[in-house]
Amino acid sequence: MKTYFNFLLIIGLTTLLAGCWDITEPQRMYYINAVGVDYENDEYIVYLQVINFADVAKSIQPSASVAPAEVGRATGKTIEEAIYKLYRSSDQEIFWGHMRYMIFSEQAMENEHIIPVIDTFIRFRDTRYQIWVYCTKNPVEDILLVTPILRNSLSSSKLSNPINPTEQETFIEPKDLRDVVIGLNEPSYEVTIPYVSIKDDWETDEEQVEETYFSGVGVLSKDGFKGFVQDTAARGSQWMHNYTNRGEITFQLNTGDQEELTVSIEKIHVDVEPLVKQEVVTFEVKLRINATINGFKGRVTEQELKELIVKEVKKEIQETYKEGLKLDVDIYRLSEYLYRDNVKVWKKLEKDGKIPLSEDSISKIDVDVAKINPGRKTFTETIKK
Repeated sequence: MKTYFNFLLIIGLTTLLAGCWDITEPQRMYYINAVGVDYENDEYIVYLQVINFADVAKSIQPSASVAPAEVGRATGKTIEEAIYKLYRSSDQEIFWGHMRYMIFSEQAMENEHIIPVIDTFIRFRDTRYQIWVYCTKNPVEDILLVTPILRNSLSSSKLSNPINPTEQETFIEPKDLRDVVIGLNEPSYEVTIPYVSIKDDWETDEEQVEETYFSGVGVLSKDGFKGFVQDTAARGSQWMHNYTNRGEITFQLNTGDQEELTVSIEKIHVDVEPLVKQEVVTFEVKLRINATINGFKGRVTEQELKELIVKEVKKEIQETYKEGLKLDVDIYRLSEYLYRDNVKVWKKLEKDGKIPLSEDSISKIDVDVAKINPGRKTFTETIKK
């Protein structure tokens, strides 16, 4: 009798246990991988990239008959209105927890249009701060419809996971929502966002294949968009932060044969020191790097290589800095270095978070090539004529 009573008690208590009755089954949801934002005719244009997870965990080649993603489009006076319109056209519940990146058009970043968009996604409980942020001049929809090389899953594309490609080359530092918010809230109230374009550098036996490409940076401030620094003009930024894993420089050797040499730059450590004289502030940049020689013709000494490397790195840093000045941009965030070092002087000189900068504000660039790895035992040709 006691056993029977205990059995009934257990059965009765199980009815009080919480279950998963109100949880939507995974196969009955659409998963957002990316969001694109444009602005036209006083309205936001929102693109939602819904990813197909059918092939994500497969080691075999994904099926060519299955679309890797679909992109929905809607407009609205606010970003939320456009998203709700997309809800109405969706067959299933939309899940935001796997969202990986956002990409903005040039128009979406102008006149503070981007600020309410960032605020919306930061406040939404299903999204995270580590959502990568990009900008582009290309049509946003075209970027979202680019399929990764070998038709891999979009969850492994460079825009979804920019950390992986930076192990081989860190041309542009990736930025997430957290970095953008910090950059806009602290001097100089400007932040660089990776600029993405489309190139057809790859091909199959049937066609040219388009792929996304990091082409430079777009500069965003609290007051709106400042402009783009692209291609060779943006090269100096990779030497001005410790995030860079590896970069490259190409220069001409002093051999008289107009031979070009490409050198890999690694283990970068940069330090910026503000110097205050009366009410004039200048900055000294101290850079420590290692270099690896990839191959060359002719004879050259280690000292000659060091001098050429130092010259080229200084040149790229100065060129990018000058491009920033053309846009009235503190591209290396020099104002923040002064803010951290001497806030009293910063308060006297700052205007809208920035101190006055000129071409002479960087008074010295000291590049120390700590080590050169020739890739073999000597600095001579492998194959001699």
